[in-house]
Amino acid sequence: MQMTFRWYGEGNDSITPEMIKQIPGVTGLVWALHDKQAGEVWEVEEIEEARRQIEGAGFNMDVVESVNVHDDIKIGLPTRDQYIENYKTTLRNLAKFGVKVVTYNFMPIFDWTRTDLFHPLEDGSTALFYEKDRIQDDYKEMADYILNNLHGMTFPGWEPERMAKLDELFEAYRPVTKEKLWENLKYFLEAIMPTCHETGIKMAIHQDDPPWDIFGIPRLLCDKESIGRFLSMVDDEYNCLCLCSGSLGANPKNNVADIVRTYCDRIAFAHIRNVRHYPNGDFTEASHRDCDGDTGILEIVRAYHDCGYTGYVRPDHGRHIWGEKCRPGYGLYDRALGIMYLWGCWDMLERIEGKVAK
Repeated sequence: MQMTFRWYGEGNDSITPEMIKQIPGVTGLVWALHDKQAGEVWEVEEIEEARRQIEGAGFNMDVVESVNVHDDIKIGLPTRDQYIENYKTTLRNLAKFGVKVVTYNFMPIFDWTRTDLFHPLEDGSTALFYEKDRIQDDYKEMADYILNNLHGMTFPGWEPERMAKLDELFEAYRPVTKEKLWENLKYFLEAIMPTCHETGIKMAIHQDDPPWDIFGIPRLLCDKESIGRFLSMVDDEYNCLCLCSGSLGANPKNNVADIVRTYCDRIAFAHIRNVRHYPNGDFTEASHRDCDGDTGILEIVRAYHDCGYTGYVRPDHGRHIWGEKCRPGYGLYDRALGIMYLWGCWDMLERIEGKVAK
């Protein structure tokens, strides 16, 4: 596996590439142009500046997370074709810099959803938390809470410009049923697959987080069956997954290791993180250590290893520990600890098979 670390760029992250360089085994920075709105073309000059920062620090820039999909594409409006053309142009521009994987999601209105960004845990750390009963009433209250706790940093999927238009967005999505959303996703993928073949870029879709409908909004990629539908709907080697153990693991019925084994040949990028469930349906994010959560980290890593996975991996959301002031879920310390836990699991599996870990 190829270990990476998500980085939000100069002036937009409390963590520097020099810090990340000291985490053993990290070879790539997962990046994006976070000031670009969905639907805008990523220009060559802008990508070149990101390349200067990333490759200049000794990392590859193979994985982009994310090139966001415009709402008109998800809704299926006539204007979607122009936004799809813009997306194709962005893919061609990214290919000029050797980008190999582009992550995206097809979640309507909200990206990932949590009700507490700094929920206190028993050990004194804090973590992202989901309180099920609070995701039934006022979506504006939840959005305002998140925006007011980002401390001036950008957060993909929670752009203030979009959040200011929540009522308009909900009205626009009102006619979009789950089946219509599936149709719109297929339309988008079929339109861009020729460009993916042309550029060699794999599209890696992130699962819905949490993996169930919220505020009456349909969610698509929630379990093994829906992932199978997605992959067969556009059965193309460039139509891939960004498999997120935490998003899928939020539903205790999902066996993430089994999903890895079933679809490993279509996983272009892996997010590995841990979730702990509560009996009432709430969940909190936890350390990567297997016994600290319910996701099955050991079996997930074993599944990737057994499948001979050589793709990109990153530790996903971490706790906020040791007083670190950071972007919610994206501190340095706990994600670095997560990397070392994942490497420890991987190296032991390599040793058991008589291989020399690299």
